[in-house]
This record gives sequence, structure tokens and C-alpha cells, in this order.
Amino acid sequence: MQQYDYSRVYKGKIDLLSGLPSSGERARPIQTLAWYPAQKSAAPALLYGDYIRSATTEEVFARTDAEVKQLAGAWIGQRWGGIGAAQAEQEWRRPMWAVRDAVELPGKFPVVIYAPSFSASAHESADLCEYLASQGYLVLASPDMGAHECTMSHDIEGVEAQVGDIEFLIGYAHGLAQADMAHLAVVGYSWGGMSNVFAAAKDSRITALVSLDGSLRYFPELVNSAKYVVPARLALPFLFVAARPRSIEDLLAKKQDLSASLMNNMAYTDLYKVTMYPMTHANFSSEYQRFASDAGGFGEYSRAETSLAHSWMARYVHQFLNAYLKNDAAGLAFMNGTPEKNLVPPHMLTLESRHANGQPPTLETLAEGLGKRGFEHAGEVYKDIKSRHGDFQPSEESLRGWGYQLLLANKTGAAIEIFKLVTVLFPDSWNAFDCLAEAYQQNQDRALAIKHYRRSLELEPKNDNAAQHLKTLNAAR
Repeated sequence: MQQYDYSRVYKGKIDLLSGLPSSGERARPIQTLAWYPAQKSAAPALLYGDYIRSATTEEVFARTDAEVKQLAGAWIGQRWGGIGAAQAEQEWRRPMWAVRDAVELPGKFPVVIYAPSFSASAHESADLCEYLASQGYLVLASPDMGAHECTMSHDIEGVEAQVGDIEFLIGYAHGLAQADMAHLAVVGYSWGGMSNVFAAAKDSRITALVSLDGSLRYFPELVNSAKYVVPARLALPFLFVAARPRSIEDLLAKKQDLSASLMNNMAYTDLYKVTMYPMTHANFSSEYQRFASDAGGFGEYSRAETSLAHSWMARYVHQFLNAYLKNDAAGLAFMNGTPEKNLVPPHMLTLESRHANGQPPTLETLAEGLGKRGFEHAGEVYKDIKSRHGDFQPSEESLRGWGYQLLLANKTGAAIEIFKLVTVLFPDSWNAFDCLAEAYQQNQDRALAIKHYRRSLELEPKNDNAAQHLKTLNAAR
């Protein structure tokens, strides 16, 4: 499917190749591949070459058949020039599971967004996407492109570009009849396995996260630069499937930053880390599995061995999604079982896991506590969170904004309790006392309104708002 995100610009005013004004649509192209549960069909299955043909139009939709044929023919040579013509032809013609435009199965299905690796096409892990669709998931993917050109960039703008694509696909999924938007996961590989973490930190509707050897390990400086990508905003189940470990010497030689790990600090999530020993970083792409050369493409392992490992990777992704998107007890038992119990071949993988340690220290957690215990216990609930998380400190602005929302909703008593908390946390803030006074005034508590307007004026004698309200209340300054 060929779509545009009209909320974002892609082409500049001037075409960099010609130096002339850009022509055609300048909005961001989002070529979308969709795999979904479908009724059995007698129609012929897609060939892998059909996916390659789709990649030729991921940036420029309006290509002629001749252009598509030419570009598709060059695809293998450009990306996988080390393989022989016979292997390339064999993979090109290999039937897949999917059928084009198959009739949808009735019902609602959990949604999975797939985020590809650096500058990769949407079909990069078509085998995984087809497999998940066959198991009752609606899967959507789009290419990984930079903010303003097809090639991704190694910077925060590049990450945010892919985050925007994930957000676009979430919005698109809302209009699909099969989509169960209450159960939404994002699976990302490499660069996409970092972008999806950013997306989850921004969007709490994402209910599960899978990172296939994600780049949050390899670009910690980008993760740290996004101040919102913090453990408190990643309180969702997380599966990280890792390639076989690299040596400390190799990491240091590549100047890998080993000073911090976001995953180590993710205390509010059920976190599973599966390490696949036969797999290097590249092996997570099914396209790589198909087209890499037997001579050197798989290191000390064979294509068959890494393909088997790839299938176990897919099985862990599937069971994890079953556990957390379908509330499937068997899936959860699988994730919490040992590899031996799950009949994994010996020496294939290891599994480390830990479970969420309470709720994150956020304003939302504070609100939930007040919703259960009552707003009159605001100070106690705050102290309880603070005792467990010493760095919990909501901003004055966010608390005052919350209080004013309560006032506008005619929940004056609750607003007073929030403003009282603000004055305790920020005792030198004239604005905090001004807000509390206003809430008391709305509650027709004249004496307390006057008291707190006067305190606000003590802290800020130029507070004309307090002075005017005192006049209205017939009270001296």
C-alpha cells in the first residue's frame, strides 16, 4: 500500500540531484506492507521476488513496470553481490506463505508494527511477519528511511523519523477492521530495535516491545540524548533477543560506550533477554539468511544452523507476544521456562529474565494512588512513592497544571489537595500559594483564600493577581 504522511515533509524545496525545484508530492512516503490472518485461498502464493519488486517503489511510488523490473533486477547485485546467479534466482522464485489480497478472517487481532533495520526495506523480515500473521496477528511494516532521503542517518533526527513512521502506522491501524488496538506491540530489528524503544517511551498505548539485537546497545549516546527515554516511561513487557556476545576487547576496540545500559535500569518491566549463540547481528534478517554467501556469510556456523536459530528466535517472539498481547498462559509459561524445558537444542541460546519491581515513579502513578485512596491523602501517597524512589520529584508546573484541570472540572476539593501538595514541595513559590488561594476562593473559603493570597504577596510583592483578589475579598494586604 502506498501512503503519504501529510503531516511531515520529506522532499526539500530544491531537488539535490538537479538543483531545480522539487516536483511531485513533497510529503513523507510511507509504503506499507500488511500481513493479516486470512481465509485459506487457492490463489498462488507470493514469491520472494514480489517483495523485492515492492522495495523498488518505497520512495518513488509512480514507477513504470519497466523501471520496477530494471531496479528489481539490480537489487540482488547491489545488496548481495557475493552470491551466485543460481542461488539468487532460486531465492527470487521461492514461494512464500502469504497470498496477495487474501480474504480477511473475521474478528479482531492484536497489532504488531515491525520496524526494520538501518535503511532497510519493509520486507526485510517478511518470514517473521508472515509467521506472526499466520498465528493470529495483524502485522504492519514500512521502510526505514531518513528524515529527508532514503538513506537513514546516524543521529537523533534519523531515530525520530522512524519513530514518526511507527506512529503513522499505529494511526493507520486504527482504521483497519481487524485491528485490536488495545493490544499493540512494536517489533524492531537493529536500528528499528532502538527506534521502537523511543516510540514506546512516547506512547503508552504500546503494550509490549520486542528488540531484535536492537541498537540501543550500540548507540547509548543517542538513547541518553533523548531525555524522555527513561525507565519510568518504559513500564511494559520487553523482549530483547541478542546476537552472540562480543568480547570486551572487541567492544573497547570499537570504542563502545560501556558506562551505562538502559536495559539494566528498566526496573518496571518484565524483561527477557534471549541470547542466540549461532547468530551474529546480521542473522536476524531473514533476507540475509536467504542471500548471504555460504562462503563466509555465517562464520563458524552453517546456513542450516543459523536458520534453525532464526526459527527459535521467531518462536520466542511469538510466545512472548502470546503471553502479553493475548494473555496466553502457555505463552507466559514458555517465557518463564528454561530453554531445556522448552526443548531448545543444547547450546542454542540462554535466557535471562526479571520481573517488574513495582510501578514507576510518575505523575500517573501518583494519580492512580489518589484515585484509590482519595485526594485528601495526597501528601501520604507522595511520601510513599518518594520513600521507594528517592528521585521522584514532579515539576511544579505539572502539578499546578493538574490542579487547574481539577478546578475546571469542578473538582475543587481535589484541586485544593493538589495545590496544598505544591506548597509543601515548593514552599518558596509565590505562584503555588496564589493557586491554592484561588482554589479556596472558588470553594468559598474566604479566610483560607485571604491567608494564602497574603502568603503569595509576601513571597512576591508584585503579584498583582493576589492584590486584586484581596481587594475583591475586602481584605487588607
